[in-house]
This record gives sequence, structure tokens and C-alpha cells, in this order.
Amino acid sequence: MKTEVAEYKGTIAFFYRNSWYHRKKELLEDGSTKYGRLGGFKTPEEAEESYKKCLEEYENQRRNYIVPNIDKEILLRDYLIYWYENIHSKSQRIESTTKMVTCYTIYNLILPNLPYDIKVRLTTSDYINETLDKIDKLGKTTANRSRETFNWALKEAIKDSVITVNPVDSTKFFKRGKTNIKLLSQKEIKTLLSASCKDNWYLEILLALFCGLRKGEIRGLKFSDFNKEKNTVKIQRQLGNQYELKANEFKVEKISCVEKDPKTDNSFRTLRVPKIIWEELAKRKKLIEYQKLVNSDLYEDNDYISCQPNGKPHSSTSMNAYLKKVCMKNGLPEITVHGLRHLYATILIEQGVALAKISALLGHSSIHTTFDFYCDVLNEKAKITAFVNNTFAVEETEE
Repeated sequence: MKTEVAEYKGTIAFFYRNSWYHRKKELLEDGSTKYGRLGGFKTPEEAEESYKKCLEEYENQRRNYIVPNIDKEILLRDYLIYWYENIHSKSQRIESTTKMVTCYTIYNLILPNLPYDIKVRLTTSDYINETLDKIDKLGKTTANRSRETFNWALKEAIKDSVITVNPVDSTKFFKRGKTNIKLLSQKEIKTLLSASCKDNWYLEILLALFCGLRKGEIRGLKFSDFNKEKNTVKIQRQLGNQYELKANEFKVEKISCVEKDPKTDNSFRTLRVPKIIWEELAKRKKLIEYQKLVNSDLYEDNDYISCQPNGKPHSSTSMNAYLKKVCMKNGLPEITVHGLRHLYATILIEQGVALAKISALLGHSSIHTTFDFYCDVLNEKAKITAFVNNTFAVEETEE
């Protein structure tokens, strides 16, 4: 019987044989993983809740399989290394970029700045504060990130029965460094669009500015994600880098490009598409069809709308590099893809769109995650589409 995939927060829940299902993983006695599915749920929400519980159970089974018993007298230094290498870095729920940052935090920030060796069970909040004070002098976000890492690791120490109370709970907080995001005026936006409308990055700029997409979401977009009949695009993946690290040190041995789920559950979303994007998408389709003919068997067809002439994805830095170049050439303040997302949010605010709906349009995780944005977002987006088409369409000019 054919499986009907549901349009519900991506691929977590799907409808099959009159009920809702989710994928399931089970750890076998030999350490291998068995894949299957679990069903019988009345709603996708029930299936999603079950999925989260099953995933947590799988992670715990895997963790216990790796190291069933741990020395209760273990040093904090050794426990941090054990936690990263056997639990954090092996978790399938954690992004590779997060693992890379955690690896750097432990080996380059925390371990070199521990005042002295101490057992985990004797670690106090004063000891951690002393460590964080030293780390705080190294950068704007170093202490904040190190405190988070201490917290993650020592929560696991409680699960391992090494400690009963997490000393991080009583440590002081450190302010997270804020990113200085530059916004363009409406006149500068038109200058940017006019300057880039003949270049190969024009469609990507429109998607960031008028749909609020992240860089990874743009890189992962496929022609099959667009629905011309419904005038929508479905955001259901991102393209990111997968880092393979050298054991016991912060060193990247290999970087590969992989498809993965969007950043948060709320990042699975469906958006209306402005007219100008449809026009550019059609042009991009013709260009790619031509490149397929030119490159023949050498073309790598992944259906991406944003790719190199041989079909392979652009590098993760290519779009920001182009933006830097075009801004400099046209006397504009330098702006990134993330800055274009903030411009998009500004447009929505100026149009009086509620913050809860802006959060949904951007795919942010917030206190408003309970409402059904597949309905509300589409209704609100129609107003924004009209604004975009009337305000920012690039006028034709003679060459």
C-alpha cells in the first residue's frame, strides 16, 4: 500500500494505513542499529511526541552500550574528554557544526584554563567560576559558551551517578556577545537589486530578502520544492557542512556537503512566493538545463536551484563573498545573507505583521511554536507578497 507523506513539520510524522507513524531506531546487542517504524497514532502530534521519547531511549541505550560503568573518582578533565568523545560527538541529534564548536571549547578553552586537577564529585561552583573568569578574557562569547559546555557535560555526570547536583546551576552568567547586523535603507536595497539582477546570485538574494531564508536553506532548495499551482515553496531541508575531526584535538580532517533537516522544528515551513522570484526561477531553470547539455555526463544532477555549472553545490561561503563584492563595488554597507533575513523581518514589521507570525515566517523557535503556521503563515504572507511585488520589482533598463 502506498505511503502518504504528511505535510507536517518535515519528515517526523507520516500517514500510513489509516494512522500516523514515525521512524524508529533500536540498538541491538551487538551494537548495531535496527531501523523501523512505529504507528497507530491518531494525530501527528502524538507521533512526534513518541518519536522524541524513542530517540531519547535510543540515545540512552547507545550511551550505556559505550561505557556501562564509569569510575566515580574520575577527574573533571578526564570526564569532559570522555563526555565529548563518547556521548556528545556520537549523538545523532547534534549538528556537526555544534560538535566542532564543542570540541574547540573543551580542548582550546576549558582544559587549558582549569586552575588545577579536581575530581568531578568535588567540583564546586567557585571552581567553575574561577575557570570561566579566565576564559572570559579570551573573547566576547568564550565564557558563555564554556559555561554551556560545562552544563551539558555535568548533566550527564548526574546520569552517570558521579554527582547528584550540577554545580553549574550556581555559577554566574556571562553576557553573550551580540552580532552587529547592518540594515540597508530602501534606497540601498534597490541599488543592491539593480546591481545584482544580471548576476548569477540574483535569485538567491531575492530568496533571502523576500522569503527570509537562511543560507543553508537556500543552498538546499530544489525545483521540486516549488508548487506553481499553489504559489508556494516548501522549506524542508538545508545544505550544510559535515566536519570530520581528528581524535583528541581540534583539527578538521575532512569537510563534506550534506543535506540535513532545517535548523529547528519550526523551520519546516511553507511560504508564498512573490512574482519576481517565479520569474527568476524560470530563468534559472533554463540556465541549468543548458548547463546539463554542455556538461553532459559530468553534470551532477541533485535538482538544486543554486549550484555550480557542473551541478555541484556552491561552497558555504560563496554567497556572502558575492555580497561583499557587490556591496563594495556599489558603495553599499557590507551585508550578509543573515543581514538580508533581518531586512525581511524589518519589512514585515513595517507592514504591521504580528511578531508571532514573523517568527513563523523566519522559522524561529520561540514561545509561539504551538500555533499551526501552515495555515496562518500562508494567509499573512499574501499581504507581504503584494508589498514586495509593488515596492521592490527591478525596473528594466537599457544596457
